[in-house]
Amino acid sequence: MQLRRATAAGALLLTLTLLTTLAQAHNITRILAKHPEFSTFNHYLTLTHLAAEINQHTTITVCAVDNSAMSALLAKSPSIYTIKNILSLHVLLDYFGTKKLHQITNGTALAATMFQATGSAPGSAGFVNITDLKGGKVGFTPEDNDGTFPAHFVKSVEELPYNISVIHISSILPSQAALAPAPGPAELNITSIMSAHGCKVFADTLLANPDAFKTYEDNVGGGLTVFCPMDEAFKAFLPKFKNLTTAGKAALLEYHGVPVYQSMATLKSNNGLQNTLATDGASKFDFTIQNDGQEVTLKTKIVTAKITGTLIDEQPVAIYTVDKVLQPKELFKGALTPAPAPAPEKPAHAPKSSKKKTKDAPSPDSESPADSPDDDPADQTADDSNGAVVVGRMGFGGLVLSMWVGFLLL
Repeated sequence: MQLRRATAAGALLLTLTLLTTLAQAHNITRILAKHPEFSTFNHYLTLTHLAAEINQHTTITVCAVDNSAMSALLAKSPSIYTIKNILSLHVLLDYFGTKKLHQITNGTALAATMFQATGSAPGSAGFVNITDLKGGKVGFTPEDNDGTFPAHFVKSVEELPYNISVIHISSILPSQAALAPAPGPAELNITSIMSAHGCKVFADTLLANPDAFKTYEDNVGGGLTVFCPMDEAFKAFLPKFKNLTTAGKAALLEYHGVPVYQSMATLKSNNGLQNTLATDGASKFDFTIQNDGQEVTLKTKIVTAKITGTLIDEQPVAIYTVDKVLQPKELFKGALTPAPAPAPEKPAHAPKSSKKKTKDAPSPDSESPADSPDDDPADQTADDSNGAVVVGRMGFGGLVLSMWVGFLLL
């Protein structure tokens, strides 16, 4: 009895811990929505998809600027891609609450930003210098600036210690690297990017296929995500590729593209089936995206590939490297169908059946383990899945309630 009570108490404690963790998850859009003076800044965080990336980080500082500072930036008519670079410079990949800002070790600190993490910042241009100044002020300046501090700490907006800190700074951080016009989608050469980063074989094969290449080019402006196999993987696959029909070759190349922009943060937070550039009505040509922590895998009916790197992740285009060639079942059905087993040979002289039947003789079918439903892996899988559905339908709140009631009954 005591063991059962202890087990129930432990389960309840674990559940409450999980609830506390979920309660601490932050949403930058909701935080800033409570402060109308940051409405423009908040709007552009959403428009550039930075909000989703901020929500995926657990140790982060957002340096928000008010509507007046945003108006000064927008007056220069920057492209949406340039705005994203500028705002990503205002997202520090470390926690800086009010207390930490006023007690910086040695009076100065260098913080990496989301702009630095994109790989678009040359050198150390994606770092921000934070320094305690005379009179209790805290200054902020990009590392590639002239050494002056154009922005200062104004106040704390909201702090969730060591998770997220949202602070108000006085003005936009001026960075020549971030302000430089970012290339629009029409200027992006996706095959050049792939060729320069270990996917040259795939890029060259795509260029050699006019139909597939045009499909990719037509989708760049509206949003495109590419999963390009590394050279070693695609070289090993070339014999199979050469055996495909002309239409099959185009379909396989298009199978590695998705007609929508998906940031790495999005891939890490979403699971499920994904259509591709090859999807056409009954020809599904889809695969399943699954994530486990920081690892994202792409599963077809034939292979499971892992995302191994990011070549570009800037709206509206993302290009990721994968360790295997994605093989759709629509082109490689043979791999799924095992050869039929040969029929058993009949004995040369089968004995005549006795007219007398033993009343209690068991039927061969009833004793055959191969026909037993308990040993069928498919049935076991179905049972496991049904069990998962039952738990899923209960909902997290229902699970907590049932555990609490069970604890009280004990």
